[in-house]
Amino acid sequence: MAKRTYDVVVVGAGILGSTTAYYLKRNGLSNVLLLDRGDAASGGTGKSAAIVRSYYSVPVMARLAREAVLLFHNLEEEIGVDGGFHATGFTQLVPPDWVDTAKALVAMHQSLGVDTDFVGKQDWETRFPWLEPEGLGAIVFEAASGYADPVQTTEGFVNAFQNLGGQFQPGTPVRGLVRDGDRITGVILESEQITAAAVVNAAGPWSTFLAKSADIDLPIRAVREQDSVWEVRPGRALPSTPVSNPIEATYMRPMGEGRWLFGRGYPKPYFDVDPYNYKESADEDFVLDLRDRWCQRIPSLQGSKLLHAYAALYDVTPDWIPFVGPREGLDGYYDAAGGSGHAFKTGPIFGRELAEWIVENSVRDDFRQFSHDRLAAGNSFDQAFGGNRV
Repeated sequence: MAKRTYDVVVVGAGILGSTTAYYLKRNGLSNVLLLDRGDAASGGTGKSAAIVRSYYSVPVMARLAREAVLLFHNLEEEIGVDGGFHATGFTQLVPPDWVDTAKALVAMHQSLGVDTDFVGKQDWETRFPWLEPEGLGAIVFEAASGYADPVQTTEGFVNAFQNLGGQFQPGTPVRGLVRDGDRITGVILESEQITAAAVVNAAGPWSTFLAKSADIDLPIRAVREQDSVWEVRPGRALPSTPVSNPIEATYMRPMGEGRWLFGRGYPKPYFDVDPYNYKESADEDFVLDLRDRWCQRIPSLQGSKLLHAYAALYDVTPDWIPFVGPREGLDGYYDAAGGSGHAFKTGPIFGRELAEWIVENSVRDDFRQFSHDRLAAGNSFDQAFGGNRV
């Protein structure tokens, strides 16, 4: 059997892999293969909270997130489906000791064109009748943000990729990369070896294992991330938007029909796990603690009914910002992993700019810093921005 050859092979059909593959085709590559050990969005992407917002302290992340919000508003025009996007707005609660920082962030976001501003305290009771304001310093509201369906969005990009002539092969574990000196030349499947001019490692929590097969260092941890879905009693005053609440270190978003997704935000404990073998159900004490945290801030959540609780995976880099781009001294290889909880909302723009980097060999200056090379250069985002993870 003749060996298959491609311009680019993308490993992993989560949000980063699927969008990269789509934009590679949009940028004119004729022969692109997308592989996944399961199906589209079958890893961490499919369990994402899928909140689409721009509130970031790192300017380049705010820029990417703003462009992602605009893309989600026009996603049906771009790929033929709307991705289940709901433009509800986004509510950011601010602790008292972060008000000055939030003022700087809002000014930065507004300079980027984000529709965001503070809500005056005189309007809190009218606009947020569900809110317990004790211990709250400020509220920031992003009018154009919202939330989406992570599976519908990812499948939409995969289908659009296929409609452009791309080849998607689900249920296909990649056993390793093929390396010839300082070049990656393809991938090894269970039954064949595929040749490629370039390989994109978008395997999420499994990306470290794939990189290691070719002696590539990729410092990404797989950590267990828990969420729960609750049904709220009818007739209660509730938010109409996703809410980020760093005071109790929680987040929530509507799911429709009285259902809400609850999760924990930073700071919280993180536990490294084997992505091939981890507990996929949530811990009872975690679920109860999460409920109690939210009921402090939104009393109307008292008496809600737990419908479902589960654990997914975060693929986390040392500075909590993804590795995206090529490596100095290694041809034919591109990282697109380490989403660290940011990948869904920004993923389509990461994919778009990475595809341009691959095809045109050109990249915006601010995007270049996402390459893994930043670590060797001493330019991690932790050092540049004080470890902020928002």
